[in-house]
Amino acid sequence: MKYLHTMVRVTDIEQSLRFYRDALGLVELRRQENDKGRFTLVFLAAPGDEDAQVELTYNWDPQTYDGGRNFGHLAYAVDDIYATCKRLMEHGVTINRPPRDGHMAFVRSPDNISIELLQKNARLAPAEPWASMPNTGVW
Repeated sequence: MKYLHTMVRVTDIEQSLRFYRDALGLVELRRQENDKGRFTLVFLAAPGDEDAQVELTYNWDPQTYDGGRNFGHLAYAVDDIYATCKRLMEHGVTINRPPRDGHMAFVRSPDNISIELLQKNARLAPAEPWASMPNTGVW
């Protein structure tokens, strides 16, 4: 048995790619357009970790998705949690649970999928603005 991917439905493929690819830093591995089924699949992964993929499923006909919290979350280990959160903020992403402990943060995608960010290896020393930043919303 081999893990293949996790699928999340998205309502705006370009907005989602700006989040997952541009802000979060995932790499697009492949894309499938299905005219008959009227959907697009985009597979992404963290650089160098192509075995753990996220499949963004975009249905061309408008649909409303809710219950994203029932899904749980995606989790990624990052080299520098402070730099990652700073980059996300520069892309307009709200840091819902700041990395006050130098180890863990949460953000949400445009479709309210929770993303957990974990510091690789040892925790970073607490630093501002993160140490005093309050939680925002839910994650």
